[in-house]
Amino acid sequence: MERVDLLDLPDDLVCLQAAWYRTYDALAAPRPARTTVLRRRLYALSVRLRWHPYWTRTAAVPMARAELRRQGQLRALEGAR
Repeated sequence: MERVDLLDLPDDLVCLQAAWYRTYDALAAPRPARTTVLRRRLYALSVRLRWHPYWTRTAAVPMARAELRRQGQLRALEGAR
């Protein structure tokens, strides 16, 4: 099984994932403001994540996606501090 090195994930992809988590959290908050804007942003980020060029260059897509979610959550938490 191919190991996903932490350096394999491009920074812009991890930033997109972190932005996705921040947007999702804002939408999941009680009585969020601007729900339409947040939903559209979440959708746009999802599309950009799904079609990022990185996914055509890696053979370990499921493992890379799991690592991306992990790193994205960490970065989103760091940005919230």
